[in-house]
Amino acid sequence: MRTYEPDVKTLELPWPFTGRADELELVRDALTAGRPGIVVTGPAGHGKTRLITEAVRGTDHARVTGTPEARDLPLAAFAHLLPDAVPLPRAVRMLSGVRVLVVDDAQLLDETSAALVHQLAVHGRTRLIVAATEGVPAPAAVSRLWTGELLPRLALDPLSREDTGRLLAGAGLDPLTVRRLHRVCRGDLRLLRDLVTALAGAGRLTPVPGTGERAWRGALPITSAVRERLAPALERSAPGERDTLERLAFAEPLPVPLDELEPDVLETLEADGLVHADEQGGVTLAHPLHGAALRATTGRLRARRLARPADAHGPALAAEQHTLVRRMAQFDVRSVPTPVGEWLVAEGATLPAGYAEVRARFARLRGELREAAAWAREGLRDTPADAGCRAELRLSEGQPAEGRPAEGRPDRGRPAEGGDPDDVHSVYAAVRLGAPERAAGRLPAGSVLARHAEALARGDGTALDRAAEALAERGFLLYAAEARAQAVRAHRDPRAARLSRTRAVALARRCQGARTPALTGLVLGELTARQRQIVALAAAGLSNREIAEKLTLSVRTVGNHLYSAYTRLGTGDRGALPWLVDGPGRETA
Repeated sequence: MRTYEPDVKTLELPWPFTGRADELELVRDALTAGRPGIVVTGPAGHGKTRLITEAVRGTDHARVTGTPEARDLPLAAFAHLLPDAVPLPRAVRMLSGVRVLVVDDAQLLDETSAALVHQLAVHGRTRLIVAATEGVPAPAAVSRLWTGELLPRLALDPLSREDTGRLLAGAGLDPLTVRRLHRVCRGDLRLLRDLVTALAGAGRLTPVPGTGERAWRGALPITSAVRERLAPALERSAPGERDTLERLAFAEPLPVPLDELEPDVLETLEADGLVHADEQGGVTLAHPLHGAALRATTGRLRARRLARPADAHGPALAAEQHTLVRRMAQFDVRSVPTPVGEWLVAEGATLPAGYAEVRARFARLRGELREAAAWAREGLRDTPADAGCRAELRLSEGQPAEGRPAEGRPDRGRPAEGGDPDDVHSVYAAVRLGAPERAAGRLPAGSVLARHAEALARGDGTALDRAAEALAERGFLLYAAEARAQAVRAHRDPRAARLSRTRAVALARRCQGARTPALTGLVLGELTARQRQIVALAAAGLSNREIAEKLTLSVRTVGNHLYSAYTRLGTGDRGALPWLVDGPGRETA
């Protein structure tokens, strides 16, 4: 087995602070006068340290960090802040003058340091920003910070797939690779960096023709970081345990029936969090890393014996396709599990064009335009003349599909109620363009699409907001963003209009750069000419001082204009400005 080590010459990818806007605000609020601070918890690698670093940037603060090597040395974490052999009461008095104290890896503090942090929280004169890793034993004095309600606790969830995509934007990866990395890493950003570096260094990222993107297809690189996370699975030595794990690995992406496995072994593996039993009586590996790693570390002869026939996935893949078609016919495109299709793409196997077309359409209706194009390309890889995939590729790129009416250019036909969903969405395009009268009576009665059309025809901002909520609930994120944008123009109450705009922007940001007529001018429409000018320069990466010099303004004036613009745009995130400005190179739909 080969272990991939990062090449020191490999260019390190940029990793901007991404997402976490709400969490950042919570931590910054904890720094204000009268607040005791906050504890940030989450699994290893979820970005706790980076979040806190961003929150305290530019503030006067001290920092201490727990380390495994110093867990038995009293006050080792505070050695740079305190003299040697200082008693605990004096240490508390000496540090009470520190305005903000950041405590990183608090679960690794020695007992005396943990007691010191706890005492500082009790006395309340020092604001504490504490990071602790979940699932790791911590000193009782540390865990009592939040269980004893001395400090509020913020538990970090994994970054969303959309935020993971933004984090990896500089790597030039195709959307299906981003989806795979997000699923495999489960929010562990250190593992994510390790894998991307290993894939690039080992030449495992292949160009996607005509896109400028690179794709990861095939086996998982077994890096040292991967091996560290796989130790619980790879080092099983009890009778039957490794055999069971390997059997599950080679059965992927299909489950193994419960009655074909040893119950005692399964119960042990389940208790250790290594396998999952579903309600249908199937068993799978619990972590998506384990299957790939176990297959990579299994001997060739055993792998040949355990491998399933090439056509074993056919019925399950057909079932996935049927589910997607049925959901689209019901005007419901909420995400559904599709492990077989995703596994075939990840392994670089042939994907039937019919399945790829359906996946592309499903993604397009969800507003995931880049992903829709990627699925269509997968179908065209082995059948380049497939008409369905070619049509979906063109539609996802904002072009009219050959032989089909382009969305945004509705046809003149009248689809029967419950008929071809493509025809229905072609008619619905008139609503998206702001001409609901052209769709009157031509959309399925009572559907979310018909409700949107009726609300727009009445010019009812509140009803448009309700229609947007219903569309978002059913997975139509782009349609929901457009309905919110239309509500902005329909509302007479400026406050309601601002709220609709903020929600429209939040939805549109999840649609992989979609740009449609309904969204045009959404964000910058109400800014003054000077604010638009300054926001455009800030979006291009200029600092406040550089903008001031370019426009012959004071830095303070630039800051005031940006503050006013942020208020109207509903964001305080400078990193969101490139999207808000609606720069070139964005997808259309």
